[in-house]
Amino acid sequence: MTALQWLIFFLAVQVIHGLGTWKLYEKAGRKSWEAFIPVYNSIILMKIINRPTWWTALLFIPIVNLIMFIVVWVETLRSFGKNKEKDTLLGVITLGFYIYYVNYFENVEYKRDRSLVPTTKTGDTVASLLYAIVVATLVHTYIMQPFNIPTSSLEKSLLVGDFLFVSKFHYGARTPSTAIAMPMVHDSLIVVKAKSYLSKPQLPSFRLPGLQKIKHNDIVCFNWPADTVYQFFDTSGRHIDKPKDKRSNYVKRCVGLPGDNLSIKGGFVYINNKKLILPERAKPQYSYLVTTDGSPLDTYAEYLINELKITDGILATGKPNEYYFGAVTDENVEKIKSIPIIKSVIKNLTPAPAQVDRSIFPRNQKWSLDNFGPIYIPEANKTVILNKETLPFYRRLITVYEGNKLEEKGGKIYINDREATNYTFKQDYYWMMGDNRHRSEDSRYWGFVPMDHVVGKPVFIWWSIDPNIPWAKAIDKIRWDRLFCTVGGDGQPVSYFKYFLIALVAWFGFDWYRNKKKKA
Repeated sequence: MTALQWLIFFLAVQVIHGLGTWKLYEKAGRKSWEAFIPVYNSIILMKIINRPTWWTALLFIPIVNLIMFIVVWVETLRSFGKNKEKDTLLGVITLGFYIYYVNYFENVEYKRDRSLVPTTKTGDTVASLLYAIVVATLVHTYIMQPFNIPTSSLEKSLLVGDFLFVSKFHYGARTPSTAIAMPMVHDSLIVVKAKSYLSKPQLPSFRLPGLQKIKHNDIVCFNWPADTVYQFFDTSGRHIDKPKDKRSNYVKRCVGLPGDNLSIKGGFVYINNKKLILPERAKPQYSYLVTTDGSPLDTYAEYLINELKITDGILATGKPNEYYFGAVTDENVEKIKSIPIIKSVIKNLTPAPAQVDRSIFPRNQKWSLDNFGPIYIPEANKTVILNKETLPFYRRLITVYEGNKLEEKGGKIYINDREATNYTFKQDYYWMMGDNRHRSEDSRYWGFVPMDHVVGKPVFIWWSIDPNIPWAKAIDKIRWDRLFCTVGGDGQPVSYFKYFLIALVAWFGFDWYRNKKKKA
């Protein structure tokens, strides 16, 4: 919806509200016209139902307002003596239009000093639950969101089975663009596997001021721009359209910033012709071809799994004594070479192909995963030249991410029906990659990440379990050394779990002493 359409919709809602409540405003000692004035009518309504004025703000926060509408409908009915279960049910199932009936056809009396405390246990439980949902939704949307790592693309930095807290305020919290959705649920309901939102209407979205900007090597949580393809590495272009804030959540490392010229040479990332230096915690991994002297590799399986933590991607290639190792760090390469039966360990780098690889972005270049670019990463308010060579790089940005109409006619490019030889970008874009370089679905396959798709910054690992260990061995399954670890920072990760336990014991001890002293 356009801004004008939203304004018309907003004013229409005010008229609907006024027509359904003006008599009730009068019975509460207010003026009938007060029911029709946008925002002001909500402030007056909070006074009528004896609720704090700041509740008005909650009526304008997407998702939260869906809960608050129900609360306000019920509170309005109860303020005029309609407090039976039947009245509450009618107020909810009619989406508040039961208030119309009360306004025009019932001679109700305003209960100025009604009790705000629920009179039944059920009412108390529902009130507490709604309060908890509102608070949790605000925290989830604007402050901190829990997130689980499902894939090994950032292996060593973030492991499969890590549970994170993603900060929304570091890069600036983004207001939801999906107006109608279940609170604290992403794109689907867990049990029934149904969609958890309505695609329309869509709200204009903006980002609140943040504490910092995205930097090179930051680990970033974002909505996957290409979502949702039918399967990974699908080059057919088939996808399911989703609102941007309901696209799948991804976590990758930002290796390219707006305005950078990025290239990959021999598997290494270069920014503006300088090799990108990764932080100490980052452990890039590549695939390797490993040959033995004929002895079975199974003899050293326990060493590879338990000592080197290579649990994924060891396959026989079909050639005698040759194996494919899917994800190996530089440190482990030397340890593998020291195994007596190993004859050679060769990094499996893909050279630039002779023909265009259609699976590699932008699908018109002779590039590979390990030899890629150079490519310019668009920056807000910067202009690029458009022609048949550059258009594949930026077509999706111009049309999908920035909402323009683009056509090619007679060898010329038209944007919004006007001939275009260049284009100025409206927002910043980023280049995201996994540290597990040969086992990561990242920007090398689907391109740039727009700033409006950025969700937040992973800051804290609060729980971590090893998916390869059964729950029967719960003590071993929990990665104790990763509990309460920070995601960023210098040096190796440090667990603060023991300090958390000390603080928790100290708190309970203090609380016990305080209560004992109070009783005395």
